[in-house]
Amino acid sequence: MRVLHVVTLLSPDGAYGGPVRVACNQAEELRRRGHQIVLTAAVSGADAEPAGLDVRGFPATTAIPKVGFAGLRARGMTRWLRRHVREFDVVHVHLARDLVTLPAARIVRSAGVPLIVQTHGMIDPSDRLLARPLDRFWTVPILRSAAAVLHLTPREATDLAAVAGPGAELPLRELHNGVPLPAADSPGAGPDGTPEVLYLARMHPRKRPELFVRLAARLHAEGVAARFAMVGPDEGAADPTRQLIDSLAAPVRWEGPLPPQHTAERMARASVYVLASVDEPYPMSVLEAMARGLPVVVTDSCGLAPLIRENACGIVVRSDDLDSLTAAVRELLLQPHIRAEMGAAAARLVRDRLSMNGVAERLEQIYREAHGVVPAGELGVRL
Repeated sequence: MRVLHVVTLLSPDGAYGGPVRVACNQAEELRRRGHQIVLTAAVSGADAEPAGLDVRGFPATTAIPKVGFAGLRARGMTRWLRRHVREFDVVHVHLARDLVTLPAARIVRSAGVPLIVQTHGMIDPSDRLLARPLDRFWTVPILRSAAAVLHLTPREATDLAAVAGPGAELPLRELHNGVPLPAADSPGAGPDGTPEVLYLARMHPRKRPELFVRLAARLHAEGVAARFAMVGPDEGAADPTRQLIDSLAAPVRWEGPLPPQHTAERMARASVYVLASVDEPYPMSVLEAMARGLPVVVTDSCGLAPLIRENACGIVVRSDDLDSLTAAVRELLLQPHIRAEMGAAAARLVRDRLSMNGVAERLEQIYREAHGVVPAGELGVRL
């Protein structure tokens, strides 16, 4: 099949996070299986486009300031889409409340091409002023007219149904995230054998980077031997985090952003992965760490928490609870055999249930169903 994927932003530092990783992983695996895949997005910065994929990138511009990614536009994308959208069997839009993916989805539906939307937990009931008009005129009609609406968890399905409103029967399809299998899955350590605890995520308040710093300061004060590293692009929390590191004299090294193609290599040098964020639907960084054989520490509001508990491949802690977070990481650092057992269980779970092969098979089925039955488009407003 010939499939177009639409995602909001490509950048050298991977600032848009998980949705881009998901889109690229899906595109690469589908291409490997013989499909013709094109990826289009707003592009910011040189060398932002992933190697090996057929990418149609358009300059990222800010249409609405001070609202982050929601205010981005892709200059020239809508014109290109109108010209080429009917060349594709289906279009898979990684949908968010922004001015890249919402206009793209409208064009797809007005052209009568089967539309698949995947929201990555980014669309839920919201009282924000910008969300209200977007939902009424764009988000809700798009959700209601899509051939398939992909969700990660039952909670996300409930949220999407609430956004769509009473009486809407969305074509909901569950699709988990997956990760490519690495060549090796052994966690690393420093040259002197000292284990490293890694935070690799956006520096955003929701990711709770300050908890990681306080965790490091506590364990250092206790005399626990470990290194602590933070990697990720700044999204408003970098300066407060650096100030906290200095004020606590915490033994934390912040390495700044890292291009997405190098994150797996960076994870291979760590021993434990920690993500203390709240309401994380299905974090790709956690899956990537598990694929590398790292035991993971997440909060009970993470969508992966049940899998992690059931398969004993990490420790689930209470959200915003520094004491339980510290106890979990302390256990993994002081008991190497538990660390090794949980890391091996994590790698095994990814191989057996969370690889890209299963994701691609599910997507192929969804695409075939959508291509066979195309609902009439009712979003024929020109943009």
